Amino acid sequence: SIMPNYNGVWSLSTQYQYAADWPSPLPAAMGIFAGGQRADDGSEVNVIEFFDIATTGNTTDFGDTTIARRNGAGAGSSTRGLIIAGTSNAVLKSIDFISMASKGNAQDFGDITTATLNIAACSNGTRAVTGGGYVSADVDTMEYLTIASTGDATDFGNLVATSQTAGLASPTRGVFGGGYNNSGVNNVIQYITIANTGNASDFGDLSVTRYQTGTAASSVRGIFAGGRNSIFDVMDYITIASTGDATDFGNLLAAAKGVGGVSSNIRAVFAGGDTGSYQNVMQHVTIASTGNASDFGDLTGTAAFPGGTCSRNHGGLQ
Repeated sequence: SIMPNYNGVWSLSTQYQYAADWPSPLPAAMGIFAGGQRADDGSEVNVIEFFDIATTGNTTDFGDTTIARRNGAGAGSSTRGLIIAGTSNAVLKSIDFISMASKGNAQDFGDITTATLNIAACSNGTRAVTGGGYVSADVDTMEYLTIASTGDATDFGNLVATSQTAGLASPTRGVFGGGYNNSGVNNVIQYITIANTGNASDFGDLSVTRYQTGTAASSVRGIFAGGRNSIFDVMDYITIASTGDATDFGNLLAAAKGVGGVSSNIRAVFAGGDTGSYQNVMQHVTIASTGNASDFGDLTGTAAFPGGTCSRNHGGLQ
């Protein structure tokens, strides 16, 4: 942002008046909710909104995505957020990026190899890895991006083909959980080492078989929230450095599919979703504990199936 330049001697009241024109630093634990579907008509929005994960309250406008999109993926570092693929009437392969330091519209980053919706992603702050999705069939490919650069995605390896899986990460390991494929809804959890390339390995199972699930993580623990087979209010968690089945964490305020999830290393926030009607509700939990979610604030409008969610202080960065 350009700093204003004022000459002369200011009175105290004038100083306060001018102070509003100076850019305020954005939160260190900033969460981003981008795009999404606002109603059952399937229309997408290009809104990017942000909030401070460390406090409670409503979101504020950040800027716009280059294309209105839903059913995409997000990944973040401390300096950049990526909004990946999804659909906007046509299925997309484009990737947007934003600067976490200043509000403004997204810019073009590059493309994934094939236009894909219902894709997932995870990040260790240096590298983002996409996984799964749907083209004309369920996708078994993973691709990676170097967040600090721009350019097209590169092949990473393969996972169990699945659409509408959900991703999270520690600094070393990426995890994808749940999804939908030709065999039906699944509860499979798969993991990768983000700094390497190669195929995913089996981690364990979710406590409930589901897809369209929100995720969040600290450097130690990952949470899967809500989702669809029927519509669930279940949250369960894993210890990312180990393997094994997920354990019950607590419940969302209401059963919901298509919620967006972001986190700091301390707190997870789940936003929006479809409970039978589209929601603007944001709710939070403390990742190191267990228990039911509490109210956090509201999105600027009702939304589900985000185009991408990310944060600048999540578990993959610690």
